[in-house]
Amino acid sequence: MHITPYQNANKPIIDVNDAHVPLNYFNIVKLKKGQAFQYQVPCYETSVVPATGTVDVEIEGVTFEGLGNRGTDVWDGEPEGVYVPTGAKAQMVCVSDAAEVFIAGAQYDKVLAPFEVRAADIEMVQYGSDETKTHRKIKHILGAKYREKVGRLLVSELFTVGAGGWSGFPPHKHDTDRLPLETRHDETYNFRFRPNHGFGLQLVQREDDKLGEAYHIVNGSTVILKQGYHPCVSAPGYEMYYFTILGGLSQRPLVQFFQATHAYQIETIPGIKDMIAKFK
Repeated sequence: MHITPYQNANKPIIDVNDAHVPLNYFNIVKLKKGQAFQYQVPCYETSVVPATGTVDVEIEGVTFEGLGNRGTDVWDGEPEGVYVPTGAKAQMVCVSDAAEVFIAGAQYDKVLAPFEVRAADIEMVQYGSDETKTHRKIKHILGAKYREKVGRLLVSELFTVGAGGWSGFPPHKHDTDRLPLETRHDETYNFRFRPNHGFGLQLVQREDDKLGEAYHIVNGSTVILKQGYHPCVSAPGYEMYYFTILGGLSQRPLVQFFQATHAYQIETIPGIKDMIAKFK
């Protein structure tokens, strides 16, 4: 499902118990200097990730200052984040001229401890190649490194390397709990393009050997993925970024099931197995 960019007025784009992706929560908060935003999401653990700007974050009396170091856009510096335990009260205060902040969440019933993820802590994986049109970079904010400190939530930023090319390829899905072959993970994307008039396509093929759906994605598009194989592509001449939220039903580690027709291409894409291993 594609959600057209709109002014959400700091209200959740994907709220709790969403009909399509109940395991996910997603909000975009925009603040000016000195403005504050408070939130509390029962039954969901969350992460505060500035897309641009800098905020101070307080979680149940614990303060994390100066979170976020990016200026113009998501290409302008490295990501940072704060983990917010399930149901905790969180407040952010904008300390830069302006800030745009992602709040990512996943259903989880236990309460863990808050912690920060600074630029130096980010796990980065670069894989694919220009030749295979799959060259991209993934910056894990809540990835494998924090498997003991997070319940069900995985948060990453994905970038095409160069202008144009495929991501999420070979086509894969993760909509059914059937270990060891696959896990159920709801997924939410928010896309950005450079230049910002760029565009791409999100494909969703729900059944093998049958035609799927194609969504026209633009700067600020949100895509939610409940089921199906879901590669996406950026048009030539445009760099693509997408903020990624994964929420697992029964476990945090993601097990992707690659479409049988195209799975052999795992062997043709440099570094893809290392990429798969990081979603744990």
